[in-house]
Amino acid sequence: MALPHVTIYTDGGCKPNPGPGGWGVLLIAESGPTKELSGAAPDTTNNRMELTAAIEALRALNRPCRVTLYTDSEYLRRGITEWMPGWIKRGWQRGKDKAVKNQDLWQALAAEIERHEIDWKWVKGHAGNAHNERVDQLAAAACEQLGVPDSGFRADVEIALRVSAPSSANKGGWAIRLSSTDPATRPRVLTGCEAGTTANRLELLAALEALRQTPPDVAVRVYCPGDYLHRGMTAWVSGWQKRNWLTVAGEPVKHQALWQALVETAQGRPVEWLPETTQGRELAHGLDELAAQMAKS
Repeated sequence: MALPHVTIYTDGGCKPNPGPGGWGVLLIAESGPTKELSGAAPDTTNNRMELTAAIEALRALNRPCRVTLYTDSEYLRRGITEWMPGWIKRGWQRGKDKAVKNQDLWQALAAEIERHEIDWKWVKGHAGNAHNERVDQLAAAACEQLGVPDSGFRADVEIALRVSAPSSANKGGWAIRLSSTDPATRPRVLTGCEAGTTANRLELLAALEALRQTPPDVAVRVYCPGDYLHRGMTAWVSGWQKRNWLTVAGEPVKHQALWQALVETAQGRPVEWLPETTQGRELAHGLDELAAQMAKS
């Protein structure tokens, strides 16, 4: 008797990485019905959430199936299709005295794989695939349900920012919105651009301009669109300063002048750097389009 066919989409991630994370799953039966699953963990990594999504998806199948599983994680796809056989032969070792990272999850996934016939597919993330976008939304929503601990910080101004650095252009743009917590004060939107740039540089430029546009005695909350800005200001900068602006590998810190200017501007003033939340995304509404327009102008 032929096995029933199920199409699965999975995704997982953290903001920041490592940090609170979520995973999402979409199961599509050959006959049409769909099922959505999601979950979260308070202290995890992108890779662990990607693995967890695949494990939970396969566990949800109550009988052996033919599965076509789509993931935007190269770590997951290559782990299954390239690395796992060697790990098993070496007793779950990557090399001499080097245990496989996330071994517990890889072993759990290996056990689930035994029940099914699986065709592993890679799909580019955030490229317009509706099913991939849906599991990304499920993972993000699950993560946000964990909540952001209340630090007690009370902001006078909240800042959202977006950048656009298309590979087809030699120019990038940024857009920021400064929103006062005083409802009588209207939000301000500012934009800018730079030639021959990168998304990381643009994030620093946008954040720097946002701080320069607010008085130094005003408490500011910055919603960071990605790990680079958030982890830079909350984790990496202190180490770079101690090493005279060198990385752990002894290399000069990229965009050092911008980082130094941002640190100097933020020093001595009340600033909270947060990973993006629902509030941050709402505040950033329309900024993606403005940043893209600046990149094309």
